[in-house]
Amino acid sequence: MPKPQRLDQILFSQGFGTRRLCAGLIAHGEVKVGGEVVDEPWAEFDTAGLTFEVAGQVWPYVDKALVLLHKPAGYECSQKPKHHPSVMSLLPAPLRERGVQPIGRLDEDTTGLLLMTDDGTLIHQLTSPKHHVPKVYEARCKHPLTGAMVEQLLAGVELKEPESKTPGKFQRPPEVSKAEGAEIVDETLLRLTLIEGKYHQVKRMVAAVGNRVEALHRPQFGALTLPADLAPGQWRWVASPADVWGQ
Repeated sequence: MPKPQRLDQILFSQGFGTRRLCAGLIAHGEVKVGGEVVDEPWAEFDTAGLTFEVAGQVWPYVDKALVLLHKPAGYECSQKPKHHPSVMSLLPAPLRERGVQPIGRLDEDTTGLLLMTDDGTLIHQLTSPKHHVPKVYEARCKHPLTGAMVEQLLAGVELKEPESKTPGKFQRPPEVSKAEGAEIVDETLLRLTLIEGKYHQVKRMVAAVGNRVEALHRPQFGALTLPADLAPGQWRWVASPADVWGQ
């Protein structure tokens, strides 16, 4: 069983700033535990199941943060964005301070379910193809879909690399990508299930069968589906990585 921790250490571990800043928050009466103000930084608490308030906001104690974000269009999945705001800006400061990062990436114009964590091992497990974690995408296509396109996607298509503009540079052979599931929802809406996470994968796969993605949305990652009541730009905690695996 974990040993009780000092309150200033708890706040520090949860991303509320330096130890000095955390001690200041406590000393100024900004922190409550069990609904009661605690103004002694050295007060100790068991962290199992602990919730506390900082400046009126309730926070659970978690060893590793795991959150689900409804990513809107117009945001980059990068800590150093180039052309658009980072998805990090949609999260509160303590989560940014903890160093959470996306588990895989969604393009700037892609919307939907994005998982973020500060658990490096979990990031590897959920992005590695060998763990077969399915991701479901809904692609609105420019042209009507056909059964032949679906068959091609399920059989595997070549993802051509863009031609290098550097003379003499080695050109890699095309990759082959196969959908785990492909379904025509309506004339131009395709639901695609993948276990890989290659660059622009859905767009390149759809292009390989002679169509074009005009809008892309991810409603599901593993066993998690995007909650209907979670608006674009909003986030919520995921109770456990087991929820992603469906255990």
